[in-house]
Amino acid sequence: MSYREQLKELSDELLTLQKPILVLDSIKWPYQVKLDFLAKGGKQLPAISDDYYQQLPLSFNAVNTQAALRDLQQRIRHKLGASDPLGLILQQTAEQYQLVVDMLQQRGTPGFMQASQALYGSGSDHLRGDKKTLIELGERLCRIFSLPAAHKLNIAYPKTIAAPEAVSQLREKLQPYFPAGSIKVALSDGIVSDASAGGDTLKINSQAMFSSLDLQVLEVHEGWVHLGTTLNGRNQPWATWLSVGSPRITAIQEGLAVLIETLTFSSFPNRARRISDRVVAIDMAERGADFMDVYRHFLDKGLGESDAYTIAQRTFRGGMVGGGACFTKDLSYIRGFVETVNFIKTAILSDVPQILPFLFSGKVTLDDIPVLYQYHQEGVIAAPQFLPPMFRDLNGLYVWFGFASGLSLIDLDAIQQHFDELFVALKE
Repeated sequence: MSYREQLKELSDELLTLQKPILVLDSIKWPYQVKLDFLAKGGKQLPAISDDYYQQLPLSFNAVNTQAALRDLQQRIRHKLGASDPLGLILQQTAEQYQLVVDMLQQRGTPGFMQASQALYGSGSDHLRGDKKTLIELGERLCRIFSLPAAHKLNIAYPKTIAAPEAVSQLREKLQPYFPAGSIKVALSDGIVSDASAGGDTLKINSQAMFSSLDLQVLEVHEGWVHLGTTLNGRNQPWATWLSVGSPRITAIQEGLAVLIETLTFSSFPNRARRISDRVVAIDMAERGADFMDVYRHFLDKGLGESDAYTIAQRTFRGGMVGGGACFTKDLSYIRGFVETVNFIKTAILSDVPQILPFLFSGKVTLDDIPVLYQYHQEGVIAAPQFLPPMFRDLNGLYVWFGFASGLSLIDLDAIQQHFDELFVALKE
């Protein structure tokens, strides 16, 4: 059997083992919990007791799955070699799924948070190559996106589009980007957020209402990035594991999606603030806050009851509403955005911009990209078919991030002080 055939055989086996491991489904809360919480005035902890997760069975046998993943990891090492670059990525992915199984077995306990931190990180983590922590950056961004200027720019985008109509409009928006029949947009009752991409399906929360700008965000975030990288991964002839995402790729997936929102001018200050708020919420929970502490904190910051509940729910799903354990996945948006931007800048300054489209070659990490590009040149890794326009023609991207790299040398505080003197009359 050739190297490529062995790679595909092992990769396909991993796909089979990971398929029933559904992280978000394993920690989801019923929508009725939110209705009951708000109906009681938001004064009592949500009705998620210690034994709630025991009554929500996993969709796989944890012991058997762990054993199978360990066995696969050993066979990858044996068949492909201990130092084979693609084999190492495959081994790391199998190892990640073992930790995922461990995390899900500890739902509702402090061990859940420890495993989550190992998979997704902690708010106290330092950004790659920098001294700042995620919480320091998150707090800074919260201040920026909460400035009065953000409210002055807040054009009214009323949420008048019901979920069925949102499904119809999104199908139409995504039609030019994807071949007919390659993706689905469907209503769902089982997701926490307003929308979520899983596999080749964009799920729309049947209870949610949307604005036209919301749909623009979903088109590029969930469609171009999450669905696009899934289909590009499925187009891989040998490295088929690139079609599915273990936690190791979550930060880059979410960071890349937020980046595309900004490059297409689809995002808006309130959305950016929600992403930053999640970092603050997780840091609070890691330091011992309970659900009510987080909920009240964001009420005090001006959020409505529904939005404050959603942030707290995202933070404590799988953990302990009374404090002591939380879910740290939502750090991925800020971490991934910053690290992806820095990766793009560095690729340009290091004279290798040609590797940038491979951010979309499947579900990848930044460290995977040079390896995948090398194997693309050898015919093992397929180039991504579905690419946003700015990654299909890199000229504009090069100029954008080239200027950004140059401007980073400027002392913004001094510049702000200079222009603030001109703006005094406008603030009176």
